Amino acid sequence: MDINEIKARAEQLRSEILYHNRRYYNEDSPEISDYEYDMLLRELEEIENNYPQLKTPDSPTQRVGGEAAAKFSPVEHAVPMESLHDSFSHGEIADFDRRVRETVSSPVYIVEPKIDGLSVSAEYRNGIFVRGSTRGDGLVGEDITENLKTIKSLPMKLKKPLPYLEVRGEVYMSIESFERVVAAQEERDEKPFKNPRNAAAGSLRQKDAKITKERRLDIFVFNIQQIEGEEITSHKQSLEFLKELGFTVLPFYYECANADEVTEKIEEIGARRGELAFQIDGAVIKLDDLEQRRLLGSTAKFPKWAEAYKYPPEEKETELLDVEINVGRTGVLTPTAIFAPITLAGTTVSRATLHNEDYIREKDIRIGDTVILRKAGEIIPEVVSVSKHKDGSVPFRMPGVCPSCGSPVSYENGEAALRCTNTDCPAQLMRHMIHFVSRDAMDIDGLGEKVLAKLCEKGLISSPLDLYRLTREDILTLEKKKDKSADNLIRAIEASKSNDLYRIVFALGIRHIGQKAAKLLADRFVTLDAIASAGADEIAATEGFGEIMAQSVAAYFALDESKKLVEEIKALGINTRVLKEKKAASEESPFFGKTFVITGTLPNYKRSEAAEIIESLGGKTASSVSKKTDYVLAGDEAGSKLTKAQGLGITIIDEAEFDRMRSSAEEV
Repeated sequence: MDINEIKARAEQLRSEILYHNRRYYNEDSPEISDYEYDMLLRELEEIENNYPQLKTPDSPTQRVGGEAAAKFSPVEHAVPMESLHDSFSHGEIADFDRRVRETVSSPVYIVEPKIDGLSVSAEYRNGIFVRGSTRGDGLVGEDITENLKTIKSLPMKLKKPLPYLEVRGEVYMSIESFERVVAAQEERDEKPFKNPRNAAAGSLRQKDAKITKERRLDIFVFNIQQIEGEEITSHKQSLEFLKELGFTVLPFYYECANADEVTEKIEEIGARRGELAFQIDGAVIKLDDLEQRRLLGSTAKFPKWAEAYKYPPEEKETELLDVEINVGRTGVLTPTAIFAPITLAGTTVSRATLHNEDYIREKDIRIGDTVILRKAGEIIPEVVSVSKHKDGSVPFRMPGVCPSCGSPVSYENGEAALRCTNTDCPAQLMRHMIHFVSRDAMDIDGLGEKVLAKLCEKGLISSPLDLYRLTREDILTLEKKKDKSADNLIRAIEASKSNDLYRIVFALGIRHIGQKAAKLLADRFVTLDAIASAGADEIAATEGFGEIMAQSVAAYFALDESKKLVEEIKALGINTRVLKEKKAASEESPFFGKTFVITGTLPNYKRSEAAEIIESLGGKTASSVSKKTDYVLAGDEAGSKLTKAQGLGITIIDEAEFDRMRSSAEEV
């Protein structure tokens, strides 16, 4: 290629990489694998190294990929949160060692697993957690203090009250939590997270910290950014000290004296990937001595004293034995590949989702083919491509009828998903039963999948509402059910009749309506009858609702089956009203239209109680302080939110003033 072609290729690469940076860092929705991204970046680095005149100051090779999102307050990092240079071969590790030895003698390296999560900073004053932030672009991140507080493995109080400490760690989602979250997303027909890293990032950057808490994130702390009150001279010493303070540090690491030992430990860590409860995408090599690190310094983007080794994605061939069709709660037919078992990334796999007919057609997947598999994000098996068609094979076609009930199937509104048209389909029924009794819906303790399956098999239930017709004697006919467990189950079913309205709305399993949407409907319409009789336009006027959601609700309740269902719910004595109706707030209320942030510990209220009072009196609550904040309700140990509010000139009130405002509002 001539210089103009090379320049054009560099510009194309920069554009592609910046696009994928936005998808990965800011939208938590990558379109390509980490390895494919790394190869794009490596190609651009090679062009810029060979043709320095083509390097630009804003090139993605010169800066960290993320940036602070507008929905969070910015945090400037006093110590830059640098990225790491990636290596993909043992030869590159040897080159790294050679460069280090040009500056320092007898280096000692610490080799540790590279956790695939979201890098964060956590700050402590006098041993108390005061602020947390994302890496962002390395210089400016996002304030995620409230969300970090939901992570149980991050201490809120240190075992030693250091004047000041800033640490860096990696927030991650365990494989177990990831699989639980994805299963719940698929159950709700939501687009599932692609891998634990994106699940962790998407969960940590929620505006509602309650959602973050539900995702059960964890953190490994691996570096001291700033410290007062203690002298630390080596990385190994810092890890031991962090452990003494109460942090969860990396579960294992190795001390090495040369490149050969480093590569040996890299391979050892790689071999352990399948045994770990969390996802790793490589190993990190760091110079142990902190003074030697200072001598080496950093480039514009990377420290010269550290290197990341990235493991290539493991791919294997196997024979596709069959395609199994499963029917979900909303009738979606999902094809699953059944193949000869293989070991991939440390675990044995024999199944992989094929998503839908478009996916199968695009890759021309046929039964009997030799297919190439890999684990997406080291977790979910996926069919990458077809290596070889079996002689005489024919293109796979989705069935024209439901494999569970034999009813016709169809595509709706241009969707890629094929659906069973029979609302009484047994497969849908079982999925719907599981959803109906789940914790977020009717929350009936003791009704697990196995118990529900046995009740269905015995013909004791054929719809979720049949649960309310069960007797103690019915339960006792199930194997292993004794008097006490039967009594407990009947009590749990009876207790669920008194649930708030939003639970039965969510339990109905209306497409596109999650728990939050069900709460919005309940708050707006107050009764199930009012929701059922509302038109799509009226529902769409509900704050937080879109046209598709509104049409879905209206279409559901327009069905004759749904109308009968509503009457049946009322006849069974299931509550169909909001338990505590919200009184319309007066515009003269001092709370009306005002945004409050609650921080610190209040003497007589939980934060959730104070928030409920504010919202009932016409106000709104937010989790972070901004220029749009009207009041900050501050209790003891209010911390950084109070400081920021003072800096912005926002009105600060204590609990006594809050009570005076409340009294005034209630008199209006």
